[in-house]
Amino acid sequence: MSHPFSPKLDAFGNLELHYAEVNDYENNCYVIVDVPTGAALIVDAADNLPAITELVDLAGRRATDAGAAQVHVVGVLTTHRHQDHWQALEATKAHFEVPSYAGAEDAGELPGATEHTLDDGDTIALGGQQIEIIGLRGHTPGSVALALRVPEHPVRLITGDSLFPGGIGNTFGDTDAYAQLLGDVVERVFHRFADDTIFYPGHGLPSTLGRERGFLNAWRLTGGLPPADPGSDAFRGE
Repeated sequence: MSHPFSPKLDAFGNLELHYAEVNDYENNCYVIVDVPTGAALIVDAADNLPAITELVDLAGRRATDAGAAQVHVVGVLTTHRHQDHWQALEATKAHFEVPSYAGAEDAGELPGATEHTLDDGDTIALGGQQIEIIGLRGHTPGSVALALRVPEHPVRLITGDSLFPGGIGNTFGDTDAYAQLLGDVVERVFHRFADDTIFYPGHGLPSTLGRERGFLNAWRLTGGLPPADPGSDAFRGE
């Protein structure tokens, strides 16, 4: 990796989200920690096992300094099948001796066995936290996002390559896949989550749904789709 390892932290309530780019493609790896129990889930072991283990070690040192529960990895989740998101998957599973998770439609394209397959609406128990799974079809058939909810804090989403600041993920010229992905992003993300929701993509920097919501019609036009009444894109709640 030609640029420095630069880990970052988003701490909210009983959860911590540690993250860093782990290669020159700016692939983000995330480590979600349930602070009361120390249980940790790695999301997208994209590359560079030493960087991933350092990210976990940083979380562990923070817990030790705070007198909190010891951080221990309990699984590795891959947001989708593309190789830049799983090049360190097998090495990470072996290093921490943990199972893996992936969307059901993408799991067969990943190296090795996927012990837990996921569909839209599933949940993963992480210590005392329930992580919600959101299926976002289009970039790949089995792409998944994660929703992290803590009372009195904005929701955090990890969206893989399905949602970025400035647009949805690449559908490689497939207009039907573009319509599918944008439809899922609108219905399963923008309709369900408020403007203060922070989302973390597979590459690059985070944003909020409030910054992006007003551009949904521009995204429709980019994909050759008709615009919608802007009011129909508003947050609707659960």
